[in-house]
Amino acid sequence: MLFLALVVNAPSEAVELSSGISQLYTSVSIYPPTAKSMTVCYGFVCRRREILDFTSADKAALTRILAAGRTSAAAERRAAQRAVVWFDRRMGPIIGTNKRVAKADFRAGDDKHNFDCWDTTRNTTSLLLVLQDWGLLKFHTVGNPHYRGNTLVLQTPHNTAVLVEKANHVEWVVDMWPRGYAQLPDVMTVEQWVKED
Repeated sequence: MLFLALVVNAPSEAVELSSGISQLYTSVSIYPPTAKSMTVCYGFVCRRREILDFTSADKAALTRILAAGRTSAAAERRAAQRAVVWFDRRMGPIIGTNKRVAKADFRAGDDKHNFDCWDTTRNTTSLLLVLQDWGLLKFHTVGNPHYRGNTLVLQTPHNTAVLVEKANHVEWVVDMWPRGYAQLPDVMTVEQWVKED
């Protein structure tokens, strides 16, 4: 896998990213996450942005959440789901996405309170990269985001964040877009996810 070091005008401690993940950030002109902060995208395709500076309390909370996943890959995926819910609750009251709806897009007519799937893909990938950087992922690494969409069978375009299981290289989506505020994101294999509507 090709890795790019993001060093030009980037904040210190930027992680090395694959070209697929790097594109998530360069396409909307934001910095990738660091161990200390991440840009939170909302308002559809990152038109609205807020910086989440991780506090020691944030790191302690996420460390506790991920500790529950140390026994197996499946447990770690469940812990990652809870970490995404933590993120949703942490940022929702600040940016107004505590009013967000499941599967929001331009038809929701409320971009200032919602994420589209591009926003959730960026945000979830960023959070997972931070967890990985902190050494909290034992059984997975953060993979390239995945896309699906086939208008011939009425499948709408959609993309998502991905975890790759180290032992067998199975790719698992971590997809918060189909769920409402503070609900557990979908976690399933990419193979299953590409068949969903």
